[in-house]
Amino acid sequence: MRWLNGITDSMDMKIGMGLTGFGVFFLFFGMILFFDKALLAIGNVLFVAGLAFVIGLERTFRFFFQKHKMKATGFFLGGVFVVLIGWPLIGMIFEIYGFFLLFRGFFPVVVGFIRRVPVLGSLLNLPGIRSKMCFLST
Repeated sequence: MRWLNGITDSMDMKIGMGLTGFGVFFLFFGMILFFDKALLAIGNVLFVAGLAFVIGLERTFRFFFQKHKMKATGFFLGGVFVVLIGWPLIGMIFEIYGFFLLFRGFFPVVVGFIRRVPVLGSLLNLPGIRSKMCFLST
């Protein structure tokens, strides 16, 4: 029965990636459609649920509620709440700020990965974009 645990973990990861992907899609689509509050609310719920599926519920709580990340968590989850009560533009501003505070440790890794992708790497090395990426990855 040990193999069954690996299968369920793999299925949770696949479900989580799907939920996170749909969440990002709904968030993007909601912003394109002039901050449609219903799409943004669905995107927020799917993104957070997908994150919980991918890294696990306990690790999600540990990630969001670390002592040095409380300000970022407050802005992110506060933004989700503000979107859910019907003020999408203000909520998205709070969420984006909280998102950058929460995930700023991952940006150097992401920029380093994108620089190794053939077409995107050459785009990131253009003069105007290179300075922005160097600022973002520090």
